[in-house]
Amino acid sequence: MRTHAVKWVLLLSVAALCFVAYCGVRGVMGVMDGWTADLPPIEDASFTNYAQESVMYADDGQTVLAQFQLEKRDPVEIDQISPYVLAGTVDTEDVRFYQHEGVDLPGIARALVNNLRGGDLEGASTITQQLVRNTVLTQEANEISFERKVREAELAIDLEKRYSKDEILLMYLNTINYGDGCYGIEAAARNYFQVSAADLTLAQAAALVGIPQSPNYLNPKEYPDACLARRNVVLDRMLAAGDITQEEHDAAAAEELGLNPAPDAPADGIYAYYHFTSYVRDLLLKENNPYGCSYADLFEGGLTIYTSLNPDLQEKAEAACAAQRGRMDEALDASVVAIDPATGQVKAMVGGKGDSQVNLATGQEGGGSGRQAGSTFKAFTLAAAIEQGINPQTLIDCTSPMTHTVDGVSLSFENFGGANYGIRSIQSATSVSSNTGYLRLSEKLGQQATTDMAHRLGVKTPFNTVYTTTLGTADVSPLDLASAYATLAAGGVRRDAVVVTKIVDRNGAVIYEAPDTSERAISEEVAGATTKVLRAVFDTSEGTAYDARLANGQPVAGKTGTSSDFADHWLVGYTPSLSVAAWIGNPAGAIRTDTSLTCNALWKDFMDRATEGRPVEQFPQTKDPTYGNAYNAEQRSKLGAAVQNGSAANGTAGSSADEARTDESERNVEGSAAPPDTTGRTFAEAVSLLSGYEAGYLEEYSDTVPAGTVISQSIRDGMVVIVVSLGPKP
Repeated sequence: MRTHAVKWVLLLSVAALCFVAYCGVRGVMGVMDGWTADLPPIEDASFTNYAQESVMYADDGQTVLAQFQLEKRDPVEIDQISPYVLAGTVDTEDVRFYQHEGVDLPGIARALVNNLRGGDLEGASTITQQLVRNTVLTQEANEISFERKVREAELAIDLEKRYSKDEILLMYLNTINYGDGCYGIEAAARNYFQVSAADLTLAQAAALVGIPQSPNYLNPKEYPDACLARRNVVLDRMLAAGDITQEEHDAAAAEELGLNPAPDAPADGIYAYYHFTSYVRDLLLKENNPYGCSYADLFEGGLTIYTSLNPDLQEKAEAACAAQRGRMDEALDASVVAIDPATGQVKAMVGGKGDSQVNLATGQEGGGSGRQAGSTFKAFTLAAAIEQGINPQTLIDCTSPMTHTVDGVSLSFENFGGANYGIRSIQSATSVSSNTGYLRLSEKLGQQATTDMAHRLGVKTPFNTVYTTTLGTADVSPLDLASAYATLAAGGVRRDAVVVTKIVDRNGAVIYEAPDTSERAISEEVAGATTKVLRAVFDTSEGTAYDARLANGQPVAGKTGTSSDFADHWLVGYTPSLSVAAWIGNPAGAIRTDTSLTCNALWKDFMDRATEGRPVEQFPQTKDPTYGNAYNAEQRSKLGAAVQNGSAANGTAGSSADEARTDESERNVEGSAAPPDTTGRTFAEAVSLLSGYEAGYLEEYSDTVPAGTVISQSIRDGMVVIVVSLGPKP
């Protein structure tokens, strides 16, 4: 009985142990199932597409403006990688790579024994496990736990079932960290040796293969000796595996590290035209921007960004600004913005010297506050007057000084330099930029009319309307003014300023394309009539931009401007295909400058460069709007006698007898259709256009206007008089 009892006890004990072991295994398996229940997907290779750089291009699609990246990556195919890299990586990181199925149990045992014996520490992770750890399990990579190892092993085994060994090795080589911000063998090869991964020598390949063990400590730029020692370990393992000969090993081990590091990329990723490029970058990072772009998209998403910037025009703008700085006090700076009126695309933008954090071209959006617009705002008052039916040939009182009471305070206003321009037409007042004439005109219109027109034409910066709004007391940017004047150049069609034309994602899909924002702001007739008046600023000898006429005879229109304290100087002008705002002043703020300073030379310098070799473009002919405002007759009745009596021709009026006769003649033709402007036309075209008008012509030599072309047009004693070029004087 006692003998049988012992047998039963032993049997029951074994059964109990088996049961406990079974339950333990089931429990462990249940725990492991829980650990692996939420593993990330690996159905396609997209899990390796991390942090691809975004590239920004100019409008030629080739000039790189910037590269935005958190990591240097440049994925390649396996046939674009040196065989030394392929063999060295396997020999060093996972010698049984082509035998195991994701987890190398013999390798784990070997590493454990080696480490216990005190040999060089070896890891037990396979290449497949390292790939998993550095891609889909990056958030857990620094955890030291059985759970992480189990999850890693499970994904590694699944990965081996889905992909071939070469595909896994390629994924690894395209994603592993090689130090110095480089991820992937191609980025590392170009960063450290300035060669492609395909062209790495044995010594170079071995040096790179050794880095992933400790990307910081083995960075050859920082720790060349450590990298060199690790390189020789890699060579030893390649020799032991039979992938190189003893001779190859010895020759490579005898070489110096031989780094040829690539130049460091700019910290902000911007390679060219800082102010334009940084402006676009900031727009892309703005909250709720229209481009559908976020910080992660820009710095990790692999976007291709195409911009409007034209490198040729940008270089010409840079050169013109540099030349202007050379003519000024070193405390002053210059800015130019050029816009294509047909598209709204910004073709050039100079926001100041170097990489100053304040972009003078964009005002508030560029970190600045904008600058006083000066008399450039008179163009908006002019357009508003024409739209309300006021004829540009209507007389206006430009005598100076004038007084006006604002909020109970009597204020005095005068023309630039205290000039007294007498009684003259609105067009003539525009040419000389009469402050008093335009203040009186804006009183008739209401000052809000200037504000409304400025915003309708394209000024985005908000500002308050005051009595002197027409004199440009508002702070605006060159981008604002170039955009608004582009609307006049486009015949009254406003288009939002465009700097990003298209964005393509990493898969080649277009995710943004600049929309057509064309919208009619004013009629073609009003825009054409405004342009005719603004051409006189350049075409008449008294015009404030007369010395800014272009060398090739290209007709231009526009307006100069100076702030009341001589801190800001402007010229905004346009051709049919380019609207350009130029500004000079002190970037530090509204600091008074030389009173003789103008923007004319800067604007002309850029525009001469921009139009050189290009055919002359004529502004389109438009019919005049209806000038039915009673103000025309009121002014004729009120001021006509003064002109008739010659008060506009005496010394106190400050204008010549010829100007007085011109104003009187303009008054005489008022009420009938104004003659078409023939400036810039050939003599034959002018004769045809002026058919039916009493007209005559004069001839004079000109170094800038081709022979047979009309230089200017005026009305004298009721007759249309054109001046025709004889070409350069012999």
